[in-house]
Amino acid sequence: MAQKNNCPVTIREFTPSDKHVVLSLFRNGVLEHIYPAFFRSMSNPDHLGVFISLSVAGYVLGGSSYFQALLFGGAWAAFIYHCCREVYEGYLAGRLRSDMADIQASYLERPDSGLWLAELEVNGKVKVVGMVAASGRRPGGDRLDDCNGGVAGRGPDGGDDGGCYCEMSHLVVLFPWRRKSLGSQLTGRVLDFCKERGYSRLVLDVSSPQDAAVSLCRKLGFAQTSSHSDTHANRLFSTMARINVMRMEKVV
Repeated sequence: MAQKNNCPVTIREFTPSDKHVVLSLFRNGVLEHIYPAFFRSMSNPDHLGVFISLSVAGYVLGGSSYFQALLFGGAWAAFIYHCCREVYEGYLAGRLRSDMADIQASYLERPDSGLWLAELEVNGKVKVVGMVAASGRRPGGDRLDDCNGGVAGRGPDGGDDGGCYCEMSHLVVLFPWRRKSLGSQLTGRVLDFCKERGYSRLVLDVSSPQDAAVSLCRKLGFAQTSSHSDTHANRLFSTMARINVMRMEKVV
């Protein structure tokens, strides 16, 4: 059922007709992190040192050539950018082959999952400006199929949830409508879903360049429980990109 609040925003469930706009929103939401990741990575002292060293080498070898200095340093910067791009494009490709390949089967036909859109009226037309997804999980990362008949978490007596939890993903808000509480509202819809299904924990993975997402999570009471550097990219690219994946968790 659609959810409304004091802002002119409606949060509703995904429908098959939304597929095109959701895929576009998802793709742009993932790829927009490439430049922040690149600038963060290049500010690392090690990468900055290599950039300066190569620039000096190019200047000397080129006979005091500023062009050669720029060429050598630029080659290193281009390599680091490529590494960052590989990380996010790898993640995008992986999700487009899995849950986002068949959104209806992944999120509409499973009682343990859901996908919601935030929409509002822009210039007299209704526009989708944000999205978020949630999936029930077993320990080890498997989806829920038969955990309490598709309903995981605490029972009416508040007993153990058997290790099942809910994972939030694909939280995206279009740039012009950020800092207007849409991220908080979408996360709130997932928290309501957790309570409806009886999940005791909500978790999500956030990459280190996503400062706004990390800030939002902390504001909403999430705590970081782990961190790793394994990504969907080649290990060399992951290492050079200096991107960590942080697991944030909130007790519902």
